[in-house]
Amino acid sequence: MKIAVIGAAGNAGRRIVQEAVKRGHEVTAIGPTLEKLTELGAASAVVGDVTKPEELAGKLAGHDVIVSSARFVRYEPVDLLTAAKTSGVPRLVVVGGAGSLRSAAGGLVAEGPNFPEAAKSEAAAGMKLLEQLRKENELDWTFLSPSAVFSAGERTGKFRLGEDELLVSAEGKSHISFEDYAIALLDEIENPRNSRKRFTVGY
Repeated sequence: MKIAVIGAAGNAGRRIVQEAVKRGHEVTAIGPTLEKLTELGAASAVVGDVTKPEELAGKLAGHDVIVSSARFVRYEPVDLLTAAKTSGVPRLVVVGGAGSLRSAAGGLVAEGPNFPEAAKSEAAAGMKLLEQLRKENELDWTFLSPSAVFSAGERTGKFRLGEDELLVSAEGKSHISFEDYAIALLDEIENPRNSRKRFTVGY
């Protein structure tokens, strides 16, 4: 399968590229500069900017799936959707955020008292994209939200999947490693179960 990863040099993006290459997929790593992209090894490195959708579309064309791991605050939803539609690639998988998930208390995670102030603008931008995707009927999209703590860790292959509610472990923690998140995302690409839906992953 041919997979294009936008934001490939980021924390989640590079793990997604590595997982996809490990599984034998043909991966194009896309980002603003070549330097970090070339460090990803087997992937083809391509300079691309999500805020220039018409130009980016040409670099996405010919792939089977687009994965966007770019930070939400760096572009408008219309940019990503225009690039994806213009490219002719039928499927878009987005690395989402936890802020738009519901907490056990019933409200959104981003509205909770412990949500970091520094993360609020990114969470708001992510929710804006999710709202646009939910109105989208042309693209086959999927939005995968991580758990509250999304960080480097082990590739265990052991995790749980959920829908719109934040997953919390028996120990009271809500977390997922970049490595296991990448497994869940590639599993979804290979065996789609969440077409035009958001889902979440956690321990």
